[in-house]
Parts: sequence; C-alpha cells; structure tokens
Amino acid sequence: MSQNVLIDRRTYLRGIGASLALPLLESMGWAESARGKPFKAPVRIGFMYMPHGVIMDQFWPANAESFLKSPPPALESLRPILNQCLLMKGIAGVPISPFNGAPHALELSTWLTACLPDADTRSQINIAISADQIAANYVGGLTSLSSLELATMPQTHKENQEGLNEGYYSHCSFRSPTQAVPAETNPRNVLNRLFGKSGSAGQTAQTDPLDRQMLDLVIGGAKDLRRKLPQIDQHKLDEYLDSVRAVERRIAAIEHRQKEASLEKAGIASSKRNASDSPPIEIKIPMGDKRSEYMQVMCDLNVLAFQTDTTRVSTYIGSTPNGVSYPELGFNDAHHSQTHHNNEAGKSGKVAAITKFNIDQFAYMVKKMASLREGEGTLLDNCIMMWGSGLEDGNKHSRENLPFIIAGKGGGSINTGRFLPNTKGNQGDLLTTLLACAGVPLDRPIGIATKQIKEMMRG
Repeated sequence: MSQNVLIDRRTYLRGIGASLALPLLESMGWAESARGKPFKAPVRIGFMYMPHGVIMDQFWPANAESFLKSPPPALESLRPILNQCLLMKGIAGVPISPFNGAPHALELSTWLTACLPDADTRSQINIAISADQIAANYVGGLTSLSSLELATMPQTHKENQEGLNEGYYSHCSFRSPTQAVPAETNPRNVLNRLFGKSGSAGQTAQTDPLDRQMLDLVIGGAKDLRRKLPQIDQHKLDEYLDSVRAVERRIAAIEHRQKEASLEKAGIASSKRNASDSPPIEIKIPMGDKRSEYMQVMCDLNVLAFQTDTTRVSTYIGSTPNGVSYPELGFNDAHHSQTHHNNEAGKSGKVAAITKFNIDQFAYMVKKMASLREGEGTLLDNCIMMWGSGLEDGNKHSRENLPFIIAGKGGGSINTGRFLPNTKGNQGDLLTTLLACAGVPLDRPIGIATKQIKEMMRG
C-alpha cells in the first residue's frame, strides 16, 4: 500500500467531531429482562485502592477456620458481613524488572492492568487497557455513565522514578494503552455528573443532541478512511471507531431509559426495579474536612450510582503515594514515611491504623450495599467490590502476596465467607476471574494472567 495517501482533512475532523470520551460496548445483553420473567439485577463491579501495602500480621487471618469468628484487627469493621467476603493469600503482583527503582510508580498503574509500562516509551503513558475499562466497554452503553472514576486526592504527583510518566503514580484506569482516565475528587461534581446537573444551583444541563444519521455518516466515512491509511495509523483510527460506536450505544441506552420513564409516567411498572427494592439513598455533602466523612460521601456516591444503575463499573483511589497524612487518627506523619518502619513498633502501629482506617471506609460502603434490598436479595449480592493495594509490604516493597478483599457475591458467581490461605495465582489471574464472574467475556487474559482462579468461584 502506498504511504503517500492524501486525506481530506475536513472528513477526518468531521469524524473527530463525534466523541472520543466513551468506550466500546460489545453487547447489550443486560438491557432488558426476558419477556414474562422478573427483572434480574445486573452485576456491578467496583475497585477501591490504598497504597503502600499492609502490616501483614494485622491483615491476614491466622487460618481459614478463624476467619469468620475472630478476624484480624484490620478486618474488624467487616465482621458483620464477612460471610459475604472472600480473602485469598498468594496473589502475586507483576514483577517490576526492569523498573526496580520505581515501586511507587508501578503499584497503582499495574493494579488493574496487571502489566508493566512499555520500557521504550517511559516518558509517555503506554501500558494496557485496565480491567475496569474492559468491563466498561462491555456494559457501559447500557447506563448513563460507562464507568465512574473517583479519587480522594488530585492526580498531580510530580516524580519520575525510572523516567516513568507522572500519570503512572496516580491513575489506575486506562481507557486504552495510551489514555489514562482522570478521576473526580469533588463530591458535588460527582453528584452533578450522576444526575446531569450543571454547576449552577437550580439549573439542569440538557442532554446533548445525538443524531443517528450523523453517526452513520461518521462510521461509514471512517471505515472508508481506514482503507486509505498505512497500517501504522490504522490502530489509532480503530480506537476512534470504537469510541464512535460507543456513542451509538449511548443513544440506544438513552432511548431505553426514555422508554422506561414514559412507562412509569403512564403508571406501568419499569422492568428496571422491583417494588420491594430499597429507594435510592440520600447523599449529604460534608461541610468539614474530616477525611472519613469525605471518603464516606464518595462511597455513598458509588453506592447511589450502582443502586440507580447509572453505572455498573467504578474505581475509587482512596489515596496515592503523595505524602497523604491522617490527622484524624491522632498523628500527622505522612503515610509513606511510616511504611519504611524497619519494624519499629511506633511506625508500624501507625501503618496498621492507616490500613484499618481505609478498610473501615470500604466496610462502610459494602455494609450499606448489604442493607439495600434489590430483587430477591441485596445490592451487595449483585456486586463485586474489590479493596486492595499494589504492594504487600511498604517497608520492603514486596509484591508476593498482595492484599485483596472481595466483597459481594457477583449475582451468585462468587463463593464468599472464606479465607483461602494457599491460593496460587497473580493479579492478572484475579482480574480475569473477577471479570468472568461479572459476565464480561474476554478474548485474552488480562496482563500476566494465565488462568482463572476456579476455587474462588461458585461451582
């Protein structure tokens, strides 16, 4: 093929004029229940992160038998719902060679990608699509938001371990290998985004007009354009086409919701909810600066987004390795500085307190999900919520037994109420299994995965 192809710039820009903001959805299998059958709630999947690892003897249960009756201190707040949780010891992180000097740049960026950045383009984002965005590509077109990304801290960390791009320190979601997904840190903005409100009080943003005829022209024109491009440019255009198709599915989702709203207005029950389901929770924006109140309102927003089916995929970066402190716990020492404790009781005790604090916020969220009725069970029954860290031990930067907590039964796909002390697998295996439990088909394993972890699944 000739490399000297002249492309009409206006045609190309007309394509870009659609939208690059939303990912691809491959199936609309959850759009409606089968005729004559009760609505079956979809499975939602969420991820909550804490950096720097844990104090291991405060996190891991003593044995499988003691897990439910006498959990370790870090898990105490989960005690009421441990029968809906699953712990697995033996999930290895991604080996970070040749980036041995970049443990903190890689603990978050590899967490949902299960792979390393490209070593030849270190200063640019070039890693892999993350597990949350793979899920969003599959189910995102059925909801107002394809995915919801939350964070406690701005994603502005400035450091270049091993020459790696700054974005690796504070992002876990990647829409494509070269596109990091920014997270929202302002609860008011999240609430407005969930319900289409503008920043002005009392005003509601109007839905952008989406023209099917325009999309047909864009997709058709882009396909014609692809045939004229050299191979090196076709990959970029393929990503663009994926985004345009996602807009098309967004139209279908909007039309479906409009149909549901019309039926409800006419007094006909919507297929999306059962009469016995709990009403949507109330969101109260905190006025103070207590970290727990801030994190809990972000957790509430995640619950509300799942409860109202505004999205089915979420991530929440509770903190990043940027020097965050926890004065609410009675000390101002930065989290990272205390993780290099060299077994000093004072420092390790503070790390244990920080770990418990973060798990307490996760427990707040999943316990609320367990209290909300949905279908024949609860919201948590229909969710897969993962809490975890990208390091096992912040003192040594080890990654052999990454700490993970899985809460929720995934619509009956996960066998909970257990601690599996001798799991054999890596974080790619775990992510691949979680997406399988969420009903997301994969054409290849995630990152370094080689298998599904069958022992965590309900047979």
